Amino acid sequence: MPADIFWTSAFLDVAASDLAAGVRFWSAVTGYPVSPWRGEDDEFATLVPPAGDDFLRVQRLRSGPGRLHLDLHVPDPRDAARLAAGLGATITHESPHGYVVLASPGGFTFCFVSHPAAVRPPAARWGRHTSLVDQLCLDVRTADADGEARFWSELTGWAPVSSSLATLIPLARPAGLPLRLMVQAVGDDRFPATAHLDLAATDRAAETERHQVLGAAVRDVADRFTVLRDPTGQPYCITDRDPVTGRLPG
Repeated sequence: MPADIFWTSAFLDVAASDLAAGVRFWSAVTGYPVSPWRGEDDEFATLVPPAGDDFLRVQRLRSGPGRLHLDLHVPDPRDAARLAAGLGATITHESPHGYVVLASPGGFTFCFVSHPAAVRPPAARWGRHTSLVDQLCLDVRTADADGEARFWSELTGWAPVSSSLATLIPLARPAGLPLRLMVQAVGDDRFPATAHLDLAATDRAAETERHQVLGAAVRDVADRFTVLRDPTGQPYCITDRDPVTGRLPG
């Protein structure tokens, strides 16, 4: 049986020196204001959508470069962590506050948490087009990609979906969850695996221009997606996928 996942959240883990620029950018990109900071050292904040439940959060790192991690919301984090460990994950921390931190077989950090959430936010409108952060893509070295995709599929119960690109393995997201998952085989030997966010947009060119005005830089333009870097240097993509369905047109 897969884990009973009822919500997904992405954590933007930002280096202290980049915090102001990173938070300002992602708040503007999404249209979500920033919550009051919380935690023992005021290290956590939430990007709060105007409708629906939050699924993007920010953490100020004490050291090291910026990164992403994933929170999977389940009724019982410790039971889910035991299931994940049986599938090949490594438990790295069990918090007295109830959450559990793990590393996937490819080394990607994720957590099981129990915070309630249920309503997926709608896409934001920007003039004549809409956009929405709706996917976390795991960037995994090619040798690990099939195993990593198999791990996440077995853990979540989400079946792999065929893709026009052999390097991409999307997983079928259940209706109502805010973030899709996808595994991408990359042409380097990175370990641990990293991740980036993807946006779905009804007008990729207009959305890209909006991001550039906010401080992003275009790195590459492909048939169905554009690769950018945010002001902190972290990569992400704008895609042609529909913000409602998550699917490509046609």
